[in-house]
Amino acid sequence: MESPKTYAEAGVDIEKGDRFARFIGSIKSKAVSGSLGGFAGGIEIDTQKYTSPVLMSCTDGVGTKLLVAQTLKTFDTVGIDLVAMSVNDLIVCGAEPLVFLDYIACGGIDEPLLESLIHGIVAGCEDAECTLAGGETAEMPDLYKNGDFDLAGFCVGIVDKENILPKKQKITAGDRIFGLPSSGIHSNGLSLARKVIHDPADPLYRQLLIPTRIYVKDLKTLLAGGFIKGAAHITGGGLTGNFMRILPEGLVPEFTWDWPVPEIFSVIQERGPVSHDEMRRVFNMGIGVAFVVADEHAEEMKERAASEGISILDIGTVQTATEQ
Repeated sequence: MESPKTYAEAGVDIEKGDRFARFIGSIKSKAVSGSLGGFAGGIEIDTQKYTSPVLMSCTDGVGTKLLVAQTLKTFDTVGIDLVAMSVNDLIVCGAEPLVFLDYIACGGIDEPLLESLIHGIVAGCEDAECTLAGGETAEMPDLYKNGDFDLAGFCVGIVDKENILPKKQKITAGDRIFGLPSSGIHSNGLSLARKVIHDPADPLYRQLLIPTRIYVKDLKTLLAGGFIKGAAHITGGGLTGNFMRILPEGLVPEFTWDWPVPEIFSVIQERGPVSHDEMRRVFNMGIGVAFVVADEHAEEMKERAASEGISILDIGTVQTATEQ
């Protein structure tokens, strides 16, 4: 085999990569930084808004949901997922998302595919009220097959030190647990779900691609009431596993498990068949975020949510471990 004489002959098209970068910079959105194209990006911080500012950061991907996107040739929704997984992690800590960056690794620059991805990422940033400040597109034909790609997202947020969640020292037995409904399977448990719902012709297969709900705006509104002691983003590990991360030692959640559950979960359980315990351990089961409020503030929380048009579910209580 003749040795390649150029980078393009080796499988990397610099011109396509540069063109894609220019495409991102051309998107007209308040969620896209004007500094795209440089070596780093950033935004100004309102120094009057915070007294003891703490920067918080996180990273995540969307897992094997990418395989569903490839099968259905629909790529914008996983861009929303990518943003959602990080901004939701920040907001449950009380942190307002500021800047988002993406990393796209691929076998080659497929411009229609990548442009669709970026449109989803921008839509996610708009919903989360944060800025796409930069990113990286890595073309690696020797590592990824043509048409293959992977995603990672990175987000930085800000919160006053006194407002960081959870406030474990304030969480006590008898506190109420509320939930914000999920939009479906979100971006966790797809390795199991795809084995059960595997036919692309099945109408339910497309439901696997429904994007993760972004909770930033709703939680900003609810947090402003000052009643939330702790909140958990329900991802891999299910409701109980994630909620335990915000509780002090000796306390456990007791969930009612009587809220409306999206159809997709019933289908996975029946077709698997998958046990109740395994379903609850792997999937969000209809709850995307769960949060703690003192019992005496529960009615005020319900009233605040209702007045703002936010749907919350009364899903359980905090108990001491010996009471469960």
